[in-house]
Amino acid sequence: MSSTWHISRRRMLKGIGASIALPFLQAMVPPGMSAYNMPKKPVRFACLYMPNGVNKDHWTPAKFGKDFELTSTLKPLEKVKQDILVLNELMNKGSIFPGAEGHFCKTANIMTCKPILKTTGENINSGGISFDQLIAQQKGQDTLYDSLQYGMERINSGVCGATGFTRLYAASISWKSPTQPCTREIDPRMAFDRLFRGVMPVSKKRDETWKQSVLDMVQDDAHALQRKLGRSDQDKLEEYLESIRSLEKRIDNEEKLKTFNQQVTPKIKKELVGLNLRIDEFKEQFVGVDITEKVRQMLDIIALAFWSDATRVTTFMFGNAASNRNFSFLKGVQGSHHQISHHQNHAGEMEQYRRINEFYVAQYAYFLEKLKSIPDGEGNLLDNSMIMFTSGLRDGNSHSSVNIPVIVAGKAGGRLKTGQNLQFKKETPLSNLYLSMARVLDMRLSSFADSTGELSDMYA
Repeated sequence: MSSTWHISRRRMLKGIGASIALPFLQAMVPPGMSAYNMPKKPVRFACLYMPNGVNKDHWTPAKFGKDFELTSTLKPLEKVKQDILVLNELMNKGSIFPGAEGHFCKTANIMTCKPILKTTGENINSGGISFDQLIAQQKGQDTLYDSLQYGMERINSGVCGATGFTRLYAASISWKSPTQPCTREIDPRMAFDRLFRGVMPVSKKRDETWKQSVLDMVQDDAHALQRKLGRSDQDKLEEYLESIRSLEKRIDNEEKLKTFNQQVTPKIKKELVGLNLRIDEFKEQFVGVDITEKVRQMLDIIALAFWSDATRVTTFMFGNAASNRNFSFLKGVQGSHHQISHHQNHAGEMEQYRRINEFYVAQYAYFLEKLKSIPDGEGNLLDNSMIMFTSGLRDGNSHSSVNIPVIVAGKAGGRLKTGQNLQFKKETPLSNLYLSMARVLDMRLSSFADSTGELSDMYA
């Protein structure tokens, strides 16, 4: 292979009805340069939102600085402890305003830091553009998607009788404008296809092609590219394609398990179609189905999106505000998340609350470990990311938004000093974190919402 052979960073594998973005390969380094004097790898940003707050007695590590031990709730993060920042005493002041009761007014503005409009109708208003969308506006022009939004639960209509807020606020943390929430994808198959199946065929004949693996569709182009690559690039491309194949198989296998028994008559099937997706939602959310695999499929899709540089900005909602998901699939838990979060300080319910928190932290840890396993430049994807994990409430029982749980993982290309448990001044604006992240990302942003300064203790 000629040492001067070069392919574009935006090169994709193409086939009939499909295309796949490629990871960074050595062959993408321009002639006369090396990977070491190439521009720095881009920093990825993700916000992972957990509903209903935390058991505060088991969240914050006892010691501050680098010499801290993870609490029982944070224990799943042990393998990535040196890659995280636990941030304390941050407060979303935009969630405190006249009439601000319940969960919704502390969720929709978690990344705008401004009061939302109290309404029972569709005239929703988050008060501002969310931080992730500001990143997308300034940094998203170099990727296939300027940002991607994912979730686990459908949007609910209606009004919360206890608070007087429309339930539409419960399902949105990303806002393109104060009145336009970003659309989330909540189905792994649809999320996967959007990224990796390209333009879908429409004819009946091509409908059969749709059932093929996306890798089968681009295999000719992949083989042709493999022959031109050096050995290290061949190995990297093969590993990347295999990860796509593995995820496809996991999603397909899960769908097969959910397929109705062949003995179900056409009449019954027709009736089920009439019920549309309502039964799926009821079964998954309220009966206690184990969601671990579905969550991890979504997180793997995000990892692939970062790896392929399909996007550098994403959000993921583990659940909507006031989520009533049944967690009976967890040992020692009986009941719904929202119900348990109103624990009234009863020891038994407090422990169930903690176990649900620990479950979500474990999924966050899974994602971080996944990113850390993927090479990226001189480090790995986690090194070149900022992955935020948060909830709009400190405690679900009191609906407190003071000292909300916040963790940031990843070194942001060496600009963050991780492996710390940091204590800030009480009621430090959450917006200060976003302003600090903007600086790390070299964004044109002198202030954000009610920001008063930067969190300099985070900086390397």
